[in-house]
Amino acid sequence: MPSKTFAKPPLAELKQKLTPLQFEVTQNDATEPPFRNDFWDNHAAGIYVDVATGEPLFSSVDKFESGTGWPSFTRPIEDGHVVSKTDTTYGVVRTEVRSSGGDSHLGHVFEDGPAPTGLRYCINSASLRFVPADHLVAEGYSAYAGPFVSGKTAPVVVSTDNACAKPPPGEKAGCEATLDTALFTGGPTTAAALRGVPGVLEVDTEADQLRVVFDPKRVAKADLATLVQSHR
Repeated sequence: MPSKTFAKPPLAELKQKLTPLQFEVTQNDATEPPFRNDFWDNHAAGIYVDVATGEPLFSSVDKFESGTGWPSFTRPIEDGHVVSKTDTTYGVVRTEVRSSGGDSHLGHVFEDGPAPTGLRYCINSASLRFVPADHLVAEGYSAYAGPFVSGKTAPVVVSTDNACAKPPPGEKAGCEATLDTALFTGGPTTAAALRGVPGVLEVDTEADQLRVVFDPKRVAKADLATLVQSHR
């Protein structure tokens, strides 16, 4: 495979390049809310690269439905691009995974995945950029186009028998979000006000609702609700 390196850009450049949510996840080790992210249910053919550097990380060939609400893979796209380290945050011993070139926080890996590896790489969508199979050559990833040339890829495996989707009785799930999400009713003015609140990382419009991703350590949901009320 190519020996191209994917160095981490300066933080100032990353702050301009990445959204606040992407920056918080990749640079400050946050975990996005489950089921409210871009790729947890993406079944399109292609590869997933580091949103910060473009380093190839995972392939849709190895993606499966884990029932956790986060993109899950049985293995990295190839050796050397995803590195592991011990994570003892919150008093629980887990194995964190990061990109090799850019040192972006990706998520965690668990030993409760399906065959053939028995591993479950539980990854934040905010750490990833998806490159569709038909864009691989144009974007410089032709070395990874082989599995998609025939138009046939591995079927999506459904596996919900894991400690995150179904933790043992009395135990916490192995994957927990550090960020939260809330839905409010409001228009452009309300959305603009919410985006200016410290701790609010993302505000998306969904029909007549605003989906807000925020850091509960920095701003309370009740305070956001108060702000929304004041703009009605």
